[in-house]
Amino acid sequence: MTKPLAGIRVIEMGQLLAGPFTGCLLGYFGAEVIKIEAPGGGDPLRNWRQLDDTGTSYWWRSLGRNKKSVTLDLRQVQGQALAAKLIDSADVLIENFRPGVMEQWGLGPEQFTSCNPKLVYARISGFGQTGPYAHKPGFASVCEGMSGFRHLNGFPGEAPVRPNLSIGDTIAGIHAALGIALALLAQRNGDQAGQVVDVSLVESMFNLMEGVVPEFSGAGLVREASGTTVTGIVPTNTYRCGNGKFVVIGGNGDSIFKRLMTAIDRADMAHDPRMADNAGRVEHQVAIDNAIAKWCLDRDSDAVIAHLEAERVPVGPIYNVADQMTDPHFQARGLFERVEINGKPLDIPALMPKLTGTPGATEWPGGAVGSHNQEVLAELLGLSADEIAELSRAGVTSL
Repeated sequence: MTKPLAGIRVIEMGQLLAGPFTGCLLGYFGAEVIKIEAPGGGDPLRNWRQLDDTGTSYWWRSLGRNKKSVTLDLRQVQGQALAAKLIDSADVLIENFRPGVMEQWGLGPEQFTSCNPKLVYARISGFGQTGPYAHKPGFASVCEGMSGFRHLNGFPGEAPVRPNLSIGDTIAGIHAALGIALALLAQRNGDQAGQVVDVSLVESMFNLMEGVVPEFSGAGLVREASGTTVTGIVPTNTYRCGNGKFVVIGGNGDSIFKRLMTAIDRADMAHDPRMADNAGRVEHQVAIDNAIAKWCLDRDSDAVIAHLEAERVPVGPIYNVADQMTDPHFQARGLFERVEINGKPLDIPALMPKLTGTPGATEWPGGAVGSHNQEVLAELLGLSADEIAELSRAGVTSL
């Protein structure tokens, strides 16, 4: 079965998360992804967080899947020249260096307008390629804060809460993959020129801000953090149950609200005309949440979920990864893929979206630094064994 990006060659440059996640997505759906890494340690993410018995990050096995690793020292002229040859052969380039670095190496987009005019050149940075902040370091934590995302997380009056993930990098990677797909589609539709896809971490997170901007522009409202609720939508909250576990309940539709309050023995609220629509429920949010919270606290979480599901009220548990791995729905939907590392099984997440006709898949997990040097340098660029050995002695690549 042919994957949708089969025949597309991608050169991935940069490291850590945003650019590599973009390459991971493209490789999953069939692109040939050649990842350029520094000789020696390669991408620092290889050594981050929990390591396996080879000293390699478990995370890398997922993020590095389906990629061909090639080592080139881009600080050396020979490394830059070989990278340029690889880019000449490619349909897509992904880079997530600080703006200006690629130009310093002679690898900016203008270098390829003549030799590879259809190149889709994807650039991922903290603040974009232009503007007064373009030069600033683009760490996801800072960009999440400036995007407005962090301001809305946590409880009023307390320090904003960070999800225990580098969400800014991942969201930027998704935006970059989308931008690349759109640029390739434009070529299929007759636009013969390549183009630059300029993705900013700040702007990618800003894209998630829903109605925050028009609410401020039209009504002067600055949306604030609201704990476990969503401002202006009632009831939707997280409630503690009698066994100490939490459930999420969404009863903010008018008919759903009636079913919910009837189910928790509060028919008085279910039929109270003051709470018949969302605007009225917002005014009575404290009373509504208190009633639901009291009912949940008297029951364990399984009983709460079973009872409300029977009444067609949206409800669910708060899962950790152990819960997900044993959940029959997650298993039935194929959300995990098993790979093998030195004879040992390892589960990594499948990547979305699901396509019925041309699905993506993991062909191999993230491998060793430079594990595809011979294939790429010799077979694709035509270097001889002696030339590769000499480049290795000079520290440009590794054997």
